[in-house]
Amino acid sequence: MGRVTSVDKLLTQFLAVADAGSLSGAATALFITQPTLSFNMNKLEETVGAPLFDRSSKGMQLTRYGETLYENARLMQRLYDNTLNAIADQKRGTEKGMSIGSGYSWWTMFLRDMVIAYQQEFPKAPVQISLGNQLRLMDQMLSGDISMFLAHEIEGLSGAIGTDFIPLTRVYNAFFVREGHELLRRKQTLAEIDRYPIVISSLAESRHERFFDPARRRARVETVFDRTSVALRTNSLAACVDYTLATNAVLVHTHVMREDFSRRGLVEVQQRDEPRRAVAGIYVLRERRGEDRLEDLIDRITRAAHAALPPWKPGKR
Repeated sequence: MGRVTSVDKLLTQFLAVADAGSLSGAATALFITQPTLSFNMNKLEETVGAPLFDRSSKGMQLTRYGETLYENARLMQRLYDNTLNAIADQKRGTEKGMSIGSGYSWWTMFLRDMVIAYQQEFPKAPVQISLGNQLRLMDQMLSGDISMFLAHEIEGLSGAIGTDFIPLTRVYNAFFVREGHELLRRKQTLAEIDRYPIVISSLAESRHERFFDPARRRARVETVFDRTSVALRTNSLAACVDYTLATNAVLVHTHVMREDFSRRGLVEVQQRDEPRRAVAGIYVLRERRGEDRLEDLIDRITRAAHAALPPWKPGKR
């Protein structure tokens, strides 16, 4: 029993270091000294028999061995947390609760009404909704904070994460500007739009890079994390709208929000070329498929989405 407890402590500390990207950040979060944490990580590497971190002046990045341990340690943590949550729900008699993540678009378009209807059907059911970008929501799902989330399909996602993606609809990225903006005079190419500062409701967090297939990670980092033309990144859609209304910047967001943005004073820029469509849907942990409560929520969300947006059909662009 003592050995199990010791390994559990080391894995908890390992996850903290991997998430923080540094010993100092993890030590602060864990309320332990940095030398103690460093000693424990060396001890864990000796136990595993492989280097878990690449150490540099920029911090600590997971090696391929570290990534394998990270995903499996997260899995064990989720299974344990889910078990405790299920027992707690049974003791409270609240077996119909939900914990869902969503992008701003889907909350506005249909999820809000679905949640209200759900609570009217189950008035005692606890509901937790997390709004944010797809990578932050993925992090929350892998940590066990939410059971599923709605977002664009994530290109280059590592298969080792163990998720299922359920397609709901096809969307495209639209460009929104304040009234009177020069881009509204005629249809624009992407190159012409890109000359203006870009606003995105998504933060580039380096700790999320581990979600991607290493073979495709470099392209992902260069196009999303390190894009230099972005004037403002924030996880607040309200801040994005305020900034765009006050400047010549261009807000990049899903086209389904055009009516909502129009009421706030933003106008969609007409694109000269046909926009590239992307698939939006539900991400859920593969290990939880088949759970009655989860499958019921997936069905409810799917019906709500298809009542508001065109259903996804394979092969269509």
